[in-house]
Amino acid sequence: MSEHTATTTANRIYQLLADEIIRGLRPSGQKLEEQILADEFEVSRTPVREALRDLAARGLVEGQPRRGFVVARIGPDEVAQLLDAECEMEGLCARLSALRMGAIEKSELRQIHEQSEAVVRGGDLVGYWQLNTLFHEAICNGVRNRAMARMVSQLRERLSAYRRAQDDDADRFTRSLAEHAAILDAILASDADRAYEAMRQHNARLSVNVLRRMRLAVAREAGGTAGETAASATAARDAQQPEQAGTLLPV
Repeated sequence: MSEHTATTTANRIYQLLADEIIRGLRPSGQKLEEQILADEFEVSRTPVREALRDLAARGLVEGQPRRGFVVARIGPDEVAQLLDAECEMEGLCARLSALRMGAIEKSELRQIHEQSEAVVRGGDLVGYWQLNTLFHEAICNGVRNRAMARMVSQLRERLSAYRRAQDDDADRFTRSLAEHAAILDAILASDADRAYEAMRQHNARLSVNVLRRMRLAVAREAGGTAGETAASATAARDAQQPEQAGTLLPV
């Protein structure tokens, strides 16, 4: 197996395990054994080991002495606090980028958005994920503050698995693209307040979806119909008030 193939396989296993953990299909405390996972995915232990290390780096699993890796105990409240911080910090980045970005940087941001439009029209959702990362990185870099850009990058990386564990339906990406357009328009117009609000609303909607899925997963793990009903009710309330997602927490 080539190095590229091994990396691709490890990434596939990482995405599958991350999705299962966030959905509650692999409950907290469950032991993740390399050989068992290798047999399950019909691969060698090498890509499994790499996937587990990536999961650990993002806080989804924990390494324990003599036990290997186990699914971490991460509650909605903890993730909500991270999402809250991301909403505010990325909103601030958009505000500052609207004031500090030069003509070339704004042109590059526009090009990324135009490429995103093309891949969504072509149904290339993997390509959109890559361009989505470039779009957010360009805005963070436009702040011209390496410390702030690094903090936001670390937050986004920490939350990347939660953000991706959503349905990859076309409507979702169309909505995201429209929200990116609003952010872009505000930055191109050097409208700092509008850029802040557009970015914050964009992240707030994603936060609502992530927290809804986590609450349902917690209810599923508890195995209670009443818990699922309560989680669904909370999710419905959140969906009606996306502007408050940055302060949803804890419910």
